[in-house]
Amino acid sequence: MASDLQMSPQLEQIHGEIRDNFRALANGFKRLDNIKDSNRQSKQLEELTGRMRECKRLIKEMDREIKDEEAQNPPEVNKRLNDEKQSMIKELNSYVALRKTYMNSLGNKRVELFDMGAGVSEPTADDNVQMASTMSNQELVTAGTKTMDETDQAIERSKMVVEQTIQVGTQTATTLKGQTEQMGRIVNELDTIQFSIKKASQLVKEIGRQVATDKCIMLFLFLIVCGVIAIIIVKIVNPKNKDIRDIPGLAPPAPARRLLSLKSSETF
Repeated sequence: MASDLQMSPQLEQIHGEIRDNFRALANGFKRLDNIKDSNRQSKQLEELTGRMRECKRLIKEMDREIKDEEAQNPPEVNKRLNDEKQSMIKELNSYVALRKTYMNSLGNKRVELFDMGAGVSEPTADDNVQMASTMSNQELVTAGTKTMDETDQAIERSKMVVEQTIQVGTQTATTLKGQTEQMGRIVNELDTIQFSIKKASQLVKEIGRQVATDKCIMLFLFLIVCGVIAIIIVKIVNPKNKDIRDIPGLAPPAPARRLLSLKSSETF
């Protein structure tokens, strides 16, 4: 499958180095079965551990190269490259598990925890017992003190995280309370404005009705005044016109008043 993959020169070189290390690991574990001396086995395991660290570094470098070239390659090529990378990670994890088995069988101290991320477990209780059996009292005291210090530091960090979380929660609660009160005030103001708008609308309607009534009254009075003025003008212009009756309370024309005064003087 690897020979069919389309790779850049840099990626092909990394892939070849990983495969060379895997072949060296396979041969190394085969030779380990033939070694009877525990010291030589420990030394061989250390060399194999170094090979596994180198494989881990190369796989990470290969992953970076695949991501850098992802935009240039077709999706099918990217999928096959990622599948190849995952198969290499699984193969490396198998060597890590094999190394752990040999370490348990030897009963020596762990050389170093080889962390491969997902799929690699923490040291078990049996590993710790085997490590403790090979340590002196002073080393045990030192290791215990170091573990206690690390535990205390972890506890202190946890306390700081809890305090910061409480502070953030308090600040958030205060902010939410203030925002809730502000929203309540805004709602009350909106209700007041809505009520004022309704009252203003009713007042405008009432004023409109009053204005309409006043206009009708003024128009009626204007018509009456115009009619009276018209009658007066007609009486003045044509006083002999008998079709128009005198307006009650209005004095008769001047000739009529003179005739009345003459009749009154003849009577006396």
